[in-house]
Amino acid sequence: MGSMETKGVALISLKEFVQHEFPDRYEEWLSSLSKESQEIMGGAVLASAWYPLDLGLAEPTQRICDLFYNGTPQGAWEAGRFSAEHALKGIYKLFIRVCTPGFLVAKSTTLLNVYYRPIQAVLVAKETDRGVVHVTKFPEPDLYVEHRIGGWIERALELTGRNGIRVVINESLTKGGAYTEFVGNWK
Repeated sequence: MGSMETKGVALISLKEFVQHEFPDRYEEWLSSLSKESQEIMGGAVLASAWYPLDLGLAEPTQRICDLFYNGTPQGAWEAGRFSAEHALKGIYKLFIRVCTPGFLVAKSTTLLNVYYRPIQAVLVAKETDRGVVHVTKFPEPDLYVEHRIGGWIERALELTGRNGIRVVINESLTKGGAYTEFVGNWK
């Protein structure tokens, strides 16, 4: 059992992603999960409650990738993009439109603390056309969770209305790196 936790809002968004993108296969996805993960994802998930990262997010996201994306982490990236799209609608949509990408990247370190614990994220560069965030503490590194975060940042940056948005993960804790590096570029 893992010690890292994630906010329920991330789990809800993941369920909605599968329902939206693969409605005919939602039950198949749910039944492909371990018993413990099924109990969490099949039940009523509370947006503000904390859930185990491994069973609540890592495993269900990996299953999305296995079932719908030929085992590649692209599904995690897409789920992250979907999550940003839905998290940043309504009142936030106006806020994000007046945000500069640099401000948003700087804010992402705070946002990561809202979604995950324990975590340490630091802004290491904020320039006119790029921003760099390092996640230095993430006790249970997970490739799929990293890609979800990358996709989330990418879509959030796109919502600022800038062009040429690209987010890449250069270094990764999952590959034995000292940190995970998210680099956002824009024009």
